[in-house]
Amino acid sequence: MSQTLALLVVAATLVFAEESRHGTITVSDGLKIHYMETGKGTPVVLIHGYTGSAEGNWFSNGVAAALAQRHRVVAIDCRGHGRSEKPHDPARYGARLWQDVIDLMDALGIERAHVHGYSMGGGIVARLLANRPERFITAAFGGSGVPEADPEWRAKTPPDKDGTDPQEAEARAKLQASPNRDEEALKAVLGNMVRAQDSKPLDLRTLRIPVLAINGEYDKPNAKTARMARELTNFKNVVLPGKSHLTAIMAGYMPKEYIDTLVAFIDSNDLK
Repeated sequence: MSQTLALLVVAATLVFAEESRHGTITVSDGLKIHYMETGKGTPVVLIHGYTGSAEGNWFSNGVAAALAQRHRVVAIDCRGHGRSEKPHDPARYGARLWQDVIDLMDALGIERAHVHGYSMGGGIVARLLANRPERFITAAFGGSGVPEADPEWRAKTPPDKDGTDPQEAEARAKLQASPNRDEEALKAVLGNMVRAQDSKPLDLRTLRIPVLAINGEYDKPNAKTARMARELTNFKNVVLPGKSHLTAIMAGYMPKEYIDTLVAFIDSNDLK
């Protein structure tokens, strides 16, 4: 990341640190879920990746601050992560990961929103699209997508580039040192990750909302998006040159193109 972008991210983070609000709700199975909120306007709901958090995935890197210029930004700490409660029973995860997002939207009076998820958060977005598509204005996937389900189509997917961003290992070490980690809870999440079989199948051909995918060049973007490009009627696909899974999103590594792409996509598809 350039020195100019680094300074902008730091400045935005400092400005919005005082304006961001923390809240907690109790969801329908009794668990306490933490969230962060900033800005005003049409809602944007952000869902972080596995082992991440609302603060780490969206606030520390300037994503929330950029979106909050024109939108009400709500970022959930998924159960087992961040400041939310962290049960150690795998049965408390699975479909509950996407149901918590609906509970949060209901609690905050959000009928429809732009919804963006990174990595595991993208998997949650897919389950939400399958089960509650009426709650979306747009859907955006980062570090994720909807892979081919049919083996024949999977075999036709163009091969992805081998390699990795040289800074990926450093970014992973920083993520593993982040606060509020509960390793037993994370094992439980991994043991019952949100999956297609948790709910209705996702038929991309029925979706008419705008959909975006942003993936690093070394994060298998073709495998994650070939089906989306083939089946969706309104799809934008962005590949970040030289970036891997973590360096595409983490503060200090994320390129300016990520924020610019997401903000422009949401702004251009806002409700009139």
